[in-house]
Amino acid sequence: MGDSFMLKPGRETPLGASLDSKGCNFSLWAPDANSVTLCLFGRDEKETARISLRERKGHYWFGYVEGVTAGQLYGWRVAGAHHPEQGLLFDEQKLLLDPYTKNINRPLLWNETLYEGDSQQMMSKSVVTADDFDWQGVSKPGYADHQTILYETHVKGFTRLHPDVPEAYRGTYLALCQPAVLEYLTALGITTLQLMPVACFMSEPRLIGLDLVNYWGYNPVCFMAPDPRYAVTDAVTEFKTMVRELHRAGIEVILDVVFNHTAESGQGGPILSFKGLDNRNYYTFENGSHGPDYQRYINVAGCGNSVNVDHPNVLRLVMDSLRYWLEEMQVDGFRFDLAVTLAREGNEFDPCGGFFKAIMQDPVISQAKLIAEPWDIGPFGYRLGQFPSQWKETNDRFRDTARSFWRGDTGRMADFATRLLGSRDVFPKSYRSIHASVNFICYHDGFTLEDLVSYNQRHNQANGEDNRDGHGHNLSANYGIEGPTADLRISHMRQQQKRNLIATLLLSQGTPHMLAGDEIGRSQMGNNNAYCQDNRISWQSWELREEDERLLEFVKQMIQLRRNSAVFSGLRLIDDHYLGSYGALHQVAWYHPDGHLLSDADWNAPVSQVFVMDIGDLKGMGERWLALFNASGYDIHFRLPAPADTMEWEQVIDTAAVDGFLLPDDVRRQIAVGRAHSVKLLRQRICDAGAVSVVKG
Repeated sequence: MGDSFMLKPGRETPLGASLDSKGCNFSLWAPDANSVTLCLFGRDEKETARISLRERKGHYWFGYVEGVTAGQLYGWRVAGAHHPEQGLLFDEQKLLLDPYTKNINRPLLWNETLYEGDSQQMMSKSVVTADDFDWQGVSKPGYADHQTILYETHVKGFTRLHPDVPEAYRGTYLALCQPAVLEYLTALGITTLQLMPVACFMSEPRLIGLDLVNYWGYNPVCFMAPDPRYAVTDAVTEFKTMVRELHRAGIEVILDVVFNHTAESGQGGPILSFKGLDNRNYYTFENGSHGPDYQRYINVAGCGNSVNVDHPNVLRLVMDSLRYWLEEMQVDGFRFDLAVTLAREGNEFDPCGGFFKAIMQDPVISQAKLIAEPWDIGPFGYRLGQFPSQWKETNDRFRDTARSFWRGDTGRMADFATRLLGSRDVFPKSYRSIHASVNFICYHDGFTLEDLVSYNQRHNQANGEDNRDGHGHNLSANYGIEGPTADLRISHMRQQQKRNLIATLLLSQGTPHMLAGDEIGRSQMGNNNAYCQDNRISWQSWELREEDERLLEFVKQMIQLRRNSAVFSGLRLIDDHYLGSYGALHQVAWYHPDGHLLSDADWNAPVSQVFVMDIGDLKGMGERWLALFNASGYDIHFRLPAPADTMEWEQVIDTAAVDGFLLPDDVRRQIAVGRAHSVKLLRQRICDAGAVSVVKG
């Protein structure tokens, strides 16, 4: 032991490194270990001390080291039996990261040569971290469900090319809180920034062999520590600064968290942390003839292993991590990647299982925004609509239906209308909030909006898998030419379809989710699985075309329209008792273009592509809207229902217009023209004899 450090009696909880004015308490879970050694390092990563922990209580090893201060680098070496067939992988040559570390000193980069034998040189080091930070009195914005508009982005990709961000900050946490970025986000009107994974991760050895990296970050090593890839000097302080300044600007922060697997992968994968501490309990295994077969990791995440949240200690780690991000790092919520994996007990999804119970009873976590990706690739892994009532769920049925309808596929009208009203076939009225469905057209995995209307096929050659990776069922269309084109007719059609899809998203009940850059024509050049592209394929370009500027203005006004509307942001249907009976109550009616109410035969007609949605206060003078949907290739004359007495219809948007707003002479008394492939939106207002583009009753 070094002269400046002294081992004293410690305590088993909390786990990890707990700092005070005189030193630091270290506690580690390692139930089957024979001995545990704490290794301390200088800032140059040269080892300065090895301290064998002498105290043990059950499965905990712990000790207090006097003289340790904030910034101290450390790691663990754990000795025990190495019997892979029994699930025991103890190896003192492997330096291990602390599962409870709150910071690491550098990005963890795979290097096979440095990993072989003693892995100390390859491994990043855990950092003893002080929790002090000046939040300057800034608090969380606290948007209600009906106010929330999600905006998903990647910390690096969003600002790496931003011309108004200082070069030293581009691609970092601090870049996201620079004045130009804050101004852009607030002007856009979104409420909640959803960040792709920021917890420490490592690129897979396979990708390193292809000279690629895991750009998205869905390969975690530590659950609590923000990755230093996105820091200038200090990831923790800079992450907190980012959150504080986003909150000051009125923008929430939710994290995409990955608790379903780790970078240690399956059989033969590296020993980085969990495997070297308690491999048998941190992961799940296939059943053999005499119990678990420790040579076969269950792989419902598709990444080599599955984290065993069914185990009390692992569940505790997940809950402690969530609480840490919410309380100490002050984030506002989480999107759980492959959330079904977390709710598996005995490898079967349990909607009343321990994971959900632990969250529901927690006074902190239960109040956060909770969004599930409601599937994994395991048996019976698709569970859309089956999460507890306080959860929201990403709704791929909304995505597929909206894409299919606007692409021109026939027979989709009834399903499309169902998606518009919050997918109540999946999230039943009176049992689930109308905001439970997280509606999206594009997500990080898949085509961007620009590519959705520009490519018939994926173009993933740069990923090194002969274009075999990524989803093949994209429901996309190129409208005549694959990729970029100078053909004005095709370009006009593509822009109009983008407006249609954005209007559909923001006029639908549920929680809207936008992919960053879709509002300004971001393209990945047809790559629909750019997880390994840390380059201009993935980075947001800020060089905008004229049509991008027009689309941006359209998106801003659509977001503002939604935020100002009680109907589109939070429909209160008379027969939906989820929120009780107080406040304004709304109704919905559906019309054929000729003016009659749609019948079952109309809904089920195989070629139906055109209809009217009448939504809001249908019997009075309150907020009421008409949405005219025409996914056909023909202009349609719509006969409109009459507004209330002394009221009239005012045209608000028309996606057939080049800017998404008004086309002249399209509205005459009770007839409106719905151009081919367009949405026209009208609202009821008090009669104004001098108004333009108005239909009076």
